[in-house]
Amino acid sequence: MSRKTKTNPAEEEARPRGKKRRFGLSRRERAERFATSFYMFPSLAGVLTFFILPFFVVIYYSLIDDTSSGIFVGIDNFTRLFENSAFKLALRNTGLFSVTAVPLVVVLALALAVLLDANVPYKSTFRTIFLSPMIVPAASVILIWQVLFDFNGVVNSAISFFGGDPVEWLKSDYGYLVVVMLFLWKNIGYNMIMFMSALSNIPRDIIEVAMLDGCGPVRRFFSIKLRYLSSTISFVTIMSLINSFKVFREVYLLTGDYPFETMYTLQHFMNNTFANYEYQKLSSAAVVLCLIMIVIIGLLLFIDDRAGRGLDE
Repeated sequence: MSRKTKTNPAEEEARPRGKKRRFGLSRRERAERFATSFYMFPSLAGVLTFFILPFFVVIYYSLIDDTSSGIFVGIDNFTRLFENSAFKLALRNTGLFSVTAVPLVVVLALALAVLLDANVPYKSTFRTIFLSPMIVPAASVILIWQVLFDFNGVVNSAISFFGGDPVEWLKSDYGYLVVVMLFLWKNIGYNMIMFMSALSNIPRDIIEVAMLDGCGPVRRFFSIKLRYLSSTISFVTIMSLINSFKVFREVYLLTGDYPFETMYTLQHFMNNTFANYEYQKLSSAAVVLCLIMIVIIGLLLFIDDRAGRGLDE
């Protein structure tokens, strides 16, 4: 004997009668999709013309002998590239700079965001001070750094005042520290704002319950706040990694085409290779750099996905 299940009268009234379940899109929905695609076409055409097609051209150049002959040589260009001492120096310097500067700017920005998230006086003033480097033009940045770190600049004058010897900041191993400080000065404010926005979105009721349970500020940060900040940390790390490759502009204006060897980066190598019309070498270096970025960003996204699953659980 079957038992009838009771249903809600409101649900039965709202349920459509005499209509079968519809699959696919209606004519109106297809028209809206077509109209949306039509308005997106200029952007798609621009991306295809200026990004996707040139990328495939770069891959093609990295696999041929010369642009005029077009003879396929496979990985010979990559083999010669990794035998090039300038490329190995540039790759090592760029990797060392990214490994050093990117975690440093993320940690310092997070520390500043946590500090300003508390009830400290003059919060808006400090926020403006850290954000001000973002609006300074590159030419002004170079002028400031030349005034500070030139052999006869402010820093060496202060060192001489205290009895020390002047340092060739931009023509010695100390140039690496100058570039790191320049990168931190330019990017720490933007990252700090990202972290402050993420901290403001953490549910306050969870923080208040933890405070009532006697959880201290350090434990609240590592047990609660850090878990909610995992996605923001991944985003800021990826953006900082991308920005670490943009520091070439300032270094180039400071030191020119051929800086001291500790300041010689992949961008210097590519710029000089392009100036010498060595397109095969340039294309091979671009493909290698792209693969490295794909692996690093993929790893960061994988870690962020695992951290997000842990937070959901």
